[in-house]
Amino acid sequence: MTQADIQTIKQRYKIIGTNPQLDRDIEIAVQVASTDLSVLITGESGVGKEHFPRIIHDCSARKHGPYFAINCGAIPEGTMDSELFGHEKGAYTDAHAEKKGYFEIANGGTLFLDEVGEMPLQTQVKLLRVLETGEYIRMGGTKVMKTNVRVVAATNLDMRRAIQNGKFREDLYYRLNTVEIRVPALRDRKEDIPLLFRKFALDFSDRYRRPPIRLSAEATQLLQNYYWNGNIRQLKNIAEQISVLETQHDIDAETLRRYLPENEQENKFGLARISFTEDPSSREREMLYKLLGEMKVMRQQLDELRAQQKSTFPEQNAYYLPQQDKEEAYQMAEEVKDELPTPPVHTAEPAAAAEVQTIEKMERESIRRALEQSGGNRKEAAQRLGLSERTLYRKIKNYDL
Repeated sequence: MTQADIQTIKQRYKIIGTNPQLDRDIEIAVQVASTDLSVLITGESGVGKEHFPRIIHDCSARKHGPYFAINCGAIPEGTMDSELFGHEKGAYTDAHAEKKGYFEIANGGTLFLDEVGEMPLQTQVKLLRVLETGEYIRMGGTKVMKTNVRVVAATNLDMRRAIQNGKFREDLYYRLNTVEIRVPALRDRKEDIPLLFRKFALDFSDRYRRPPIRLSAEATQLLQNYYWNGNIRQLKNIAEQISVLETQHDIDAETLRRYLPENEQENKFGLARISFTEDPSSREREMLYKLLGEMKVMRQQLDELRAQQKSTFPEQNAYYLPQQDKEEAYQMAEEVKDELPTPPVHTAEPAAAAEVQTIEKMERESIRRALEQSGGNRKEAAQRLGLSERTLYRKIKNYDL
């Protein structure tokens, strides 16, 4: 492909950027489109993975056929089989009529399975059979049905870790991953950040009928050096906030900094940044390190209280905590936090109590802000915070949010 061809595709699908890896991803998508190979698109949440299945479909011989995008993480586990493969009348209590699944109605077209790593194991078995033979059976049925569907899947998970943990089938992973497209994180596309921000600023200027915001040189540099856990989605969110809330349209670094969460602006405890390019699932470990780092400040003030309560504190340095399963690691942080006693008001340790309350206040505010930025979408908020959905739900309940 020529650079002109790549630029034409960018304009058609509103893809902004000059990053070489992004150009290579587009080139791979176009090259593989003429085949029926399964494609797995990987990358962090918010990087724009959804563009590539559409490019593959539109550049293929199936472009006149149906195209469906399915978010596997948004479909309840009990209804996943019905959604994908359909069901017969009476297959379960509420099955009052037969229903066609996506593999039936997308016949001759393309099916995009987003967040495929969230798919239940029992459905993974059936998906593997469809990919290998083109055959499936409706829920409650006995007739073997055929389909001719091109499957493109996407995930933000570390699939090898999911396989090791028994959450994803290895044979299905290799069947989906015939060709892999890795979409780079925004922090790896520093040259594209000002371009994207300018595009969003112009869009929101038109939407809200206000002059577009402009960044100073220092603000632009701050924007490029920011970590962007939420990637393009987070950048767009911040551009909209500034466009709506700021009365001055020339934005300096000090003003911009107010909209960037502090825990991402800089490394407060000297902890080396963890790259999620190869291991996106390590977000929870990073949050664990941050939490333990903050708690380390309390150690001296709480020594006497811990001795009185016979509580324990891990001897490992927080920054060299061994790698563990992310749920176990986060649970460890929860247990440590719970063991730190909160002194009664009448005791002689008010500073220690204040520290405990400060940690909880910071955590509550971080969760509140993430929920606000994601528009109340708990799954997206959990990804922003680096938490599992189950942990976030528990914290929302604890903090009455």
